[in-house]
Amino acid sequence: MNRTVVLLTVIAALTGGRGSRVAGRELRVVGHGSRVAGRSAPHTPRAIHHTFSISNGHFLLDRRPFQILSGELHYARIPREYWASRLAMAKAMGLNAITTYVFWNFHETRPGHFDFSTGERDLGAFLDEAKKQGLWVILRPGPYVCAEWDFGGYPSYLARDTSLKVRTRDPRFLAAEKRYIRALAKVITPRLVTHGGPVVLVQVENEYGSFGSDHRYMQLTRQMFRDAGFNVPFFTADGDGLFDKGAIPGVLPGANGETNYDTLVARVDRFHHGKGPYFVPEFYPGWLDHWGEKFVRVATRDFIGSYDTLISRGASVNLYMFHGGTNFGFTSGANSSADAPIQPSLTSYDYDAPLDEAGHPTPKYYALRALLARRSKRPLPPVPVPAPVIAIPDIPLTAAGGLYDLVDTLHDVHARRPLTFEELGQRAGYVLYRHQVDSAAYGMLEVPGLRDFGLVFVNGRRVAMLDRRTGTFSTVVDVPARGELEILVESEGRINYGSELQQNRKGIISPVRLAGTELTGWRMARLPFDRLPAPIATPAPEVESVPTLYRGSFTLDSLGDSFLDLRGWGKGIVFVNGHNLGRYWDVIGPQRTLYLPGPWLKRGQNDIAVFEQLNDSVPGHVAGLTAAILDSL
Repeated sequence: MNRTVVLLTVIAALTGGRGSRVAGRELRVVGHGSRVAGRSAPHTPRAIHHTFSISNGHFLLDRRPFQILSGELHYARIPREYWASRLAMAKAMGLNAITTYVFWNFHETRPGHFDFSTGERDLGAFLDEAKKQGLWVILRPGPYVCAEWDFGGYPSYLARDTSLKVRTRDPRFLAAEKRYIRALAKVITPRLVTHGGPVVLVQVENEYGSFGSDHRYMQLTRQMFRDAGFNVPFFTADGDGLFDKGAIPGVLPGANGETNYDTLVARVDRFHHGKGPYFVPEFYPGWLDHWGEKFVRVATRDFIGSYDTLISRGASVNLYMFHGGTNFGFTSGANSSADAPIQPSLTSYDYDAPLDEAGHPTPKYYALRALLARRSKRPLPPVPVPAPVIAIPDIPLTAAGGLYDLVDTLHDVHARRPLTFEELGQRAGYVLYRHQVDSAAYGMLEVPGLRDFGLVFVNGRRVAMLDRRTGTFSTVVDVPARGELEILVESEGRINYGSELQQNRKGIISPVRLAGTELTGWRMARLPFDRLPAPIATPAPEVESVPTLYRGSFTLDSLGDSFLDLRGWGKGIVFVNGHNLGRYWDVIGPQRTLYLPGPWLKRGQNDIAVFEQLNDSVPGHVAGLTAAILDSL
């Protein structure tokens, strides 16, 4: 790209915000407003109408070369009350666009029912806020997204039938995919740049070359978007050397992870008519993290030079991540490798990003801001003041119900064999599998289908822990006649990347054997923890090593973010004022705190509940710190 084009690109980037004139041209004004997912989209009497296209090797905004300087953040990982401040942080760093995934399973809350309007699910409101902040939007709606998110964004019901194959031309999968895209279109099409909105680019699928090579499947997916009214340019995103499998004719290929400009040009030119634009959809200033593994740190010096070179030579780049956020509740996914059958992702999605988990600018942020400020013809907006952070004194917690108190209020499901979460209609959480033996039995208990973490009890006493992560699927047990054998199984998130995506059922997915004999006749109690269980009137006394629900309360005079200190606890989940903050696993780390957003607190009394699975000499209290602990194995 020559210097004239680069200059035009920079000018277009710097004038790409809201306003009635761009690059000296008058813009046509059109009306704007529609119905979206059962609610009214914001109505504005006058909306600026822009055009965005790919032509002659460039991204063109209003027919002028435009360089995308984007950062990724995911609305589902950020409290809604903080969307505006996070977007303002992106603008103040010098970005002109933001990129977000859309998580299919976050919106299809049950088969055929879509929620695009409540809380953090209000995607339309998020896009409207991006437009208000003067940021363009690159949308990555999948339907597969990876993203260290449960099942890569797919709804769990797709895993129920083992013959159904996701990311293929299986008619059942394509029908579900089409239903999702059509529901999504009701929110997105009024917000495309062609209708006065901020969405300028849409990605088709995600890193498909890492999974398969069925170009027909990719073309069918692209056509679904077209048929649903997505009339902006499309792109694909694949890692090094995988364009042959993932790229499709007529769609711009993006090169994830590419740091060398000349290599980027050579790869894109080969698949895109010998010319650009040259786009890196994922440039990594940080990296992902798993439980039981060292927290990954990426030094600024390791990426800042290549980022500078790429954008100086005219490439468009998206920082993955600009701001990671948090895997609240049971939204985190997992990876797998030759060394580990499953690698569950942390609750924190801090990602060592320029903006940390709580939205605070890091030294990376200021280094990137300084770099982008040098390229800007206008002063950058001031950096917003982050939300306040508060310490919370020790909160005493008392046992408010053990495992058996909880399951005794539930209706058991009976079956000859253990049923999976999917067969039980459960997305996440826990299931207690119960089997009564007729005659005394001693021997090896084998649970090769454990997915993913199990506690084994004999007559209510914990006797072993099973762990798919470490390949621990068996233990010796001694069960007396008419004794109760129980296995509490926790899902640690469905695998979101690789071939294991096709085998993603949870619970116990194959026969259980004791001393070589298959055990038949099971009762199953479901503990999805999709909401906090109601208080138990007269809970039994706390029993060590039996999972226990603890409750407490605390009073606040002032509000702010905090980080709950779970050091000394074992493994479990935490609710504050009904919000599931996610999983802690202090036994292995490296994350020792849970992010508690200020907007989820209230002046006066606040309620907290901790479901502790291991319950081995836990401290019985928690406190709120002013900083996260994410890197302590």
